[in-house]
Amino acid sequence: MNRKEKFIEAIEQGYKFKGDSFALGSAMLDGEAIPGALVKVPLETLNRHGLIAGATGTGKTKSLQVMAEQLSERGIPVLLMDLKGDLSGLAKPSPGHPKIDERMAKIGLPFTPKGFPVEMLSLTGKEGIQLRATVSEFGPILLSRILDLNDTQGGIVAVLFKYADDQKLPLIDLKDFKELIKWATGNGKKDFQAEYGRLSTASTGAILRKIIELEQQGADIFFGEPSFDIEDLMRIDEDGHGYINIIRLTDIQDKPKLFSTFMLQLLAEIYAKMPEQGDADRPELIFFIDEAHLIFRNASKALLEQIEAIVKLIRSKGVGIYFVTQNPRDIPDEVLAQLGLKIQHALRAFTAKDRKAIKLAAENFPETDFYDTDEVLTSLGIGEALVSVLGHKGRPTPLAATLMRAPMSRMDILDDQELAKVLQKSKLRNKYAQNIDRKTAYEILKGKIEKAEEENITQSTHRQKEEPGMIEQALNSSVGKMIIREVTRSLLGVLGLRSTSRRRRR
Repeated sequence: MNRKEKFIEAIEQGYKFKGDSFALGSAMLDGEAIPGALVKVPLETLNRHGLIAGATGTGKTKSLQVMAEQLSERGIPVLLMDLKGDLSGLAKPSPGHPKIDERMAKIGLPFTPKGFPVEMLSLTGKEGIQLRATVSEFGPILLSRILDLNDTQGGIVAVLFKYADDQKLPLIDLKDFKELIKWATGNGKKDFQAEYGRLSTASTGAILRKIIELEQQGADIFFGEPSFDIEDLMRIDEDGHGYINIIRLTDIQDKPKLFSTFMLQLLAEIYAKMPEQGDADRPELIFFIDEAHLIFRNASKALLEQIEAIVKLIRSKGVGIYFVTQNPRDIPDEVLAQLGLKIQHALRAFTAKDRKAIKLAAENFPETDFYDTDEVLTSLGIGEALVSVLGHKGRPTPLAATLMRAPMSRMDILDDQELAKVLQKSKLRNKYAQNIDRKTAYEILKGKIEKAEEENITQSTHRQKEEPGMIEQALNSSVGKMIIREVTRSLLGVLGLRSTSRRRRR
């Protein structure tokens, strides 16, 4: 058996799975694709998370698009975080191209242009369904981590949430929470301290400043009602295709805190509400985070710890998280160690630092007798990638340089009219269109503060009427009366006047 035959046998055996799977493309040897030597991904291990990495322009987004299409076809809903705005083309079929036909012939797969069921979502309400969440849904622990509070400040937040629960004060948006802090340290201070203890004004002041910082990043738009129901991410259309939910984040690229806040809350909500399913034969939801380096670059230590914890735990709920970024080193080691599927597009070696990064990336892949991994990483063409997935027993499959299949949907964005039509057809549009503004903690506490201030003014005025002032008390005393008589006599003397009683004696 020659080298090529051994390679084909290794690929066929390594990528042969018992359950359902889909093909990413065809394995390559010595730079040539081998038709029919398909590199597949088993559905049962997709909840083990993954990484799609590579330099700019090497085909990361198209690999993401291919995976989203294949999942949707099999009735698995997908959630995409789209920071660049170039994934909306999933809604329309590919116009086709001779180069696509040539690529698919090399792979040995048919090509059928196809559009997919898509929902456009947004944090700001621009060009998408408005996503919202309430402060109560965040809870004290997550809110403290988002605000990057210390233990003392986090304890205060927990106490404030407890007070709100006990007093039945709905915490919907950030102004509700700010008003609660003002009440607990102001007019309601006496009652609050009697039940929950004294709050440090230095700590509450620091918390307020952190909230204002979050508001300046645009988080006041995100907090509110109606809050988004994660069940709406799990929908299947009438043809049995899973919906591809695209969260358009192009308008918050310069607001990393808001982006991180939303992502972490959404993952925490999914984890809290979805039932445990263990290792099932297919995932319930796959979550792709494009430009993932933006999350980790600006994340606090507390936020990184929370992301790491969620990544470790959420797979038992049937949810897979896939990070899309330029270099594996963009992902913290603790998170990278949890990722089972790896699709590595070409890396560029312009500097010594780049070469070191390539060496580290190569070490993340299984050893192989067919490739010099370091060399292949720098020589891959556009739409080619090194692939390794987890097999049925959790073992990595043989490393395969892969000619990736072309997306069936459009590899371009929708124009404004096409986007408007997609939004118009949305079944979620009416559900989340209106911002609910019910009576919450802000209005309740504002009313209490105004009432307390009115009572203080009334009591002060009443005391002024009932109780004589210091001068009035002094004037009514015997000493005061004597002083008045003496002052009056002195004034009369100055004016040359005398009392009538003295004139009579003369």
